[in-house]
Amino acid sequence: MAQATRRGILAVVTAIVLLALGAGVGVVLGDALGIRTEPSAQMTPAAPVAPASATVVLPPEFTEVEAPDTERMRVALESLSDAAAAASGTAGAASLTVVTGAGDPADETYELTGTPDALRVEAAGEDGAVRGVYDLAAQIRAGRSVAERLGETVSSRLPLRMVDMGAVAVELDPAEWEAGTDYSHASKAFADVILADAPYIDQESLADAYADFDAFLRHSLANGYNAVAFPGLVEFLTFDDMQVYAAGDDHRAKALALRDAFAPMWERADELGVKVFLRTDMLTLTTPLEQYLTDRFGSLDTENADLWDVYAAGLDELYAAEPALDGVLIRIGEAGRVYDVDGWDVYSKLAVTSVDAVRAMLQTLTPQAEGADREVIFRSWSVGVGAVGDMHTSDASYDAVLGGIDSPALIVSTKYTLGDFYSWLPLNTTLAQGDQRRIVEFQSRREFENFGAFPNDLGTQYQFALQELLAANPKIEGVWTWTQDGGPWRAGPMTLYLKAGFWQLYELNTVLAADLARDPDADVARILQDWARQWFSEDPATVDAIVGAMTLSRPAIEQGMYIQPFAEQRVFAIGLEPPPMMWIFEWDILTGDSAVLDVLYAISRDATGGDIDAAIAGGAQAVADAETMRDLISSTDPATWRDASLRDAFTGTMDYEVDVLRLLTSYRAMILHQAQWHDTLSPDAYATWQSDRDRFEALAAQHVETYAGDIDFPAFNLTAAELGVQRADRDLAMAWTARVLLLLAGLWLVIGMVSSRTRLVRRPGAAAARAAWLGATRPWRARESTLGMLGTDRVLLIGIPAALLVGTRAVQTSFLSWTHLALTLGAWLVFALVVRLLVGRRSPWPVIAAVGGVIVLRCILTLLALSFTGPGGYWFAFWTEPVPRTLYIAVAFALFVWVFVAAGWALSTQLGARRATGVVLTGVGGGLAVPAAVVAFIGLERALTLWNDEMGLLPWGLARILGITVYLDIPVSAAWYAVGVGLVVAAVGVLLTLPRRSRISAT
Repeated sequence: MAQATRRGILAVVTAIVLLALGAGVGVVLGDALGIRTEPSAQMTPAAPVAPASATVVLPPEFTEVEAPDTERMRVALESLSDAAAAASGTAGAASLTVVTGAGDPADETYELTGTPDALRVEAAGEDGAVRGVYDLAAQIRAGRSVAERLGETVSSRLPLRMVDMGAVAVELDPAEWEAGTDYSHASKAFADVILADAPYIDQESLADAYADFDAFLRHSLANGYNAVAFPGLVEFLTFDDMQVYAAGDDHRAKALALRDAFAPMWERADELGVKVFLRTDMLTLTTPLEQYLTDRFGSLDTENADLWDVYAAGLDELYAAEPALDGVLIRIGEAGRVYDVDGWDVYSKLAVTSVDAVRAMLQTLTPQAEGADREVIFRSWSVGVGAVGDMHTSDASYDAVLGGIDSPALIVSTKYTLGDFYSWLPLNTTLAQGDQRRIVEFQSRREFENFGAFPNDLGTQYQFALQELLAANPKIEGVWTWTQDGGPWRAGPMTLYLKAGFWQLYELNTVLAADLARDPDADVARILQDWARQWFSEDPATVDAIVGAMTLSRPAIEQGMYIQPFAEQRVFAIGLEPPPMMWIFEWDILTGDSAVLDVLYAISRDATGGDIDAAIAGGAQAVADAETMRDLISSTDPATWRDASLRDAFTGTMDYEVDVLRLLTSYRAMILHQAQWHDTLSPDAYATWQSDRDRFEALAAQHVETYAGDIDFPAFNLTAAELGVQRADRDLAMAWTARVLLLLAGLWLVIGMVSSRTRLVRRPGAAAARAAWLGATRPWRARESTLGMLGTDRVLLIGIPAALLVGTRAVQTSFLSWTHLALTLGAWLVFALVVRLLVGRRSPWPVIAAVGGVIVLRCILTLLALSFTGPGGYWFAFWTEPVPRTLYIAVAFALFVWVFVAAGWALSTQLGARRATGVVLTGVGGGLAVPAAVVAFIGLERALTLWNDEMGLLPWGLARILGITVYLDIPVSAAWYAVGVGLVVAAVGVLLTLPRRSRISAT
């Protein structure tokens, strides 16, 4: 009796300890999830306005032009001539005289003097003189008088105005856009120019690329830009001083061939007064370079300054050979396969992830740039990976990374939003700090707002941002506008800047960024009107309709593509800062995962005081705004448009936007009402969800039928959403299935509890239920409880827990995740087989009773959680309810560990404590190592992707874009580590199971 009491007390103490440990695990997990919000300080730009109609002023015929005889001036005068030729006529004649003084040639200031028929541009240097001519051309294209600025001195507030490469040398291949599932970020620019083998360059394609580049330079200069980010770096480096490439290595020969091919482009840019910065990710590598760095430094040790000396030496050689280059533009925050081009031995790795690594890089490359009279533009952008993952949004991290690095050759480039190019984000506060020179990044073709396929006038927002930032930081000296780049190139519409599709739509934002960089107080409504005149029509009524539509473009996107109560919050989770969109993850994928949608609902619920209809209403308003925009464009007279195809494109894009926003509005209602049912258990919420689901499915089918395969207006990717609907459809059935299983499991439990005190013990199966109950709660009695069991009882002792385990896991996954079932049940099967093998000739029934009994208890806990609203409700509580989550984890963890404690305790009556422990450890090690080995052979990323696709816990697009392991910072070797741990545990277990040698005394 005393021994039984001691065992009981020990069991209670063990249970309490396990529960405490489980609670600790729950707290740690909650802390790791780190789901919290804080109010987001929204930007407050002025409301867009439509300016009064104005009559088009025809340009004069320039009968006499006197200007400096330089190539830059010649190209500027061609722009002026082209603008006049494109006008609908001329009015009168005029002369133009351009005078350049002996002042600073880089000074863009000029004065327009003379008379309307004898204009004179007076500038201190060539930059100002050329800019004056381009401004006259811009006035003509906008239908304004060339004498409008007569008597004014014109200057540019920000001297550096950079663009990306647009769609230069990107091949027009509609087949690459048709599927809409290519999420590669590689532009594939120059893909048809660069050959795999000698002579490495296709000269015909190179000539076409040069013409492409020249046209892009001319257009960008006319828009007000004077710098370009040219893709590539390591492919141009020979590393001769470091002897990276062995004699005869074709990497060196190819680098020299590429230099020879692209040097004329760089020289052309220099000739036209455009700076060229080579744009690269770090680490940028080739196979021999990576091998060289690894051999020399032991690894890709980016915290070692000597590693960066290799890159510095390569840059010295390049700058000496190519004087037209002005520096490098470096990003560390994204890299890897999503940017790599198949067939090229040029790739990048996300390896610069610590403060020390960034500082080592900059403290090596900036002195190199100073010595070479070049510049280093360092992007503060990062996607949350590593210790520097938040330097783009955190003042403290920015200071930690860049504090004290004040090289005059360093320019830090930062997006204007506190995050990526989304709406509803605050102004980026890190742009107001630091001693470095700064430039501000803008994106014309907004990748997250359907790749610029919708009207999206960012004028007032850009102006607010620049005015606020310039007032806060006088070290801001420029902008970098992405005319085309950002996100996947071939997952959205095939709009290629200056080349294909309705690119004129987002040209507005390119012009806005340049005009505001030159004059932050410029009239953005007038810029909008000028854009409409230049590209679409000179007719006042048509221009007014276009401008009126564009003034509604921001509200339509802000309300239609975002859920305002969520978007207004700054959200933090798993050490990252999720963007304000999230339900579209990313670009064109409607997500269907529980983590995002449940948290989105909870935040929206709390922000609206539980009024979910308020969160839904924004979608309806967005549709109404888009319909008004469509009506305005459709009401215009086709005969008043410059080009009928542009009117067709505009009306087509408005039909497309209305359709997409209707689809999104129905989806928003569906996901919010679904979560509301999980939250409140309200039958009305469930009925509303069913109605929403039917509407969404109808609109989704119509959307896909209309736009699937359309390269101009592609259908959204609805795969993840449809998977989410499939799971949601099963929730109620799974809840009822869980209730039935819970009832049966509870009955089995009750039979086991009471059978020893009633006649029930004589019934078939009662002895098995009693053995399972005793084995689970008093495992030291498992052996006695299994003595004399009949065959039927033994079958039930195995069959009931096994069937319950399979049923519970199947219900938990809505019968949709066979991967989850296979791994879970496989691990248990390996454990059971190992234990059975080691038990040998001894009876296995005591350990079977103990393990099976605890499995029943563990299944009852899970079934209870599933019985409310099915797996959807289970995960809803997990993501959004910290207290229930912690309590559940505490009990679940305690029961999980108790399985092995009970198994060991039951075995100890047969084998002794040491050997029993060894048997259990061997089984645990095997149960961990074997499934982990399967995952490792499959590949961790692939296995996680397959599992997540079936479970729907994390965004479906995560694996298609960055990769789950990259995003969550999980080492790709983690599965092999698990195999190693399992084998070590199993080895320890085997050692413990070995019998001790008998001691023989020597006499």
